[in-house]
Amino acid sequence: MSAANAPKTTTAPAIDMKLEVVVIPVSDVDRAKAFYAKLGWRLDADFAGPDDYRVIQFTPPGSPASVIFGKNVTAAAPGSAQGLYLIVSDVEAARTDLRDRGIEVSEVFHAEGDVHTGPDEPYLFGRRRIGGLDPARGSYRSYFSFRDPDGNGWLFQEVTTRLPGRVDAAGTNFTSANELASALRRASVAHGEHEKRNGGQHDANWPDWYADYIASEQAGQPLPV
Repeated sequence: MSAANAPKTTTAPAIDMKLEVVVIPVSDVDRAKAFYAKLGWRLDADFAGPDDYRVIQFTPPGSPASVIFGKNVTAAAPGSAQGLYLIVSDVEAARTDLRDRGIEVSEVFHAEGDVHTGPDEPYLFGRRRIGGLDPARGSYRSYFSFRDPDGNGWLFQEVTTRLPGRVDAAGTNFTSANELASALRRASVAHGEHEKRNGGQHDANWPDWYADYIASEQAGQPLPV
C-alpha cells in the first residue's frame, strides 16, 4: 500500500452516539400499548399519521433508551424481537415488581455448563439455564425473562459491578433515585465490613469511602477494602 493510500489517522475525539430507540414488532397496537403501560413504563408518545401510520413510544424507568412500536413502523414479523435486555441492580426485586403488576415471568435463573449452539429455550449464550440465583451472586450472572403478548422476548439481568472499561469512572452517573439508593445500600454493607476490619472504629471519612466505592463499582474498578 502506498503512502498516499494509507488509512488516515486522526486525533479528533470520537463522536458521541447514544442508542435512543429500539423498534419492536407487534400485531395489535392497542394490546401492546396496554401491556407496556402495565409494566409501569412511561408513555412518551402516541402519534397517528397518514397512510394508516401510528407510532407509540415507551421508556422503562431509569432508561436512557426507549422502545417504539405501532402500525407501518417495521416490516419485521410480530414477536421476532428476542434477547432484549433490561439491566437491574436487584433481579429478585424486579421480578417481584412485575409479578405484582400481573405480568407472567420466568423463575430466576443463571447460566452454566457446556456450550450449546442450538436455539433451544433452556439455553442462554450457549450455556444451559440453571434455576435460581447465581450461587456467588456475581454481577451479570442472574436473570429472569418475560414475553409481551406477541412473544417478543425480554431478559432482566442483574448488574451491580461493571466490567472494566465499560463505564468511564470520571463520568459515573445514575439515572434514577432507585438506582442510586441500591448503590448506597451495597456501599453501606461493604462499609460495615470495612469498619469491622478496622477494629469496629467509626470511620469519620465514610462519605469519601462511599463515594469511592460507588464510583469504582459502577466503573468496574477495584473496590476499596
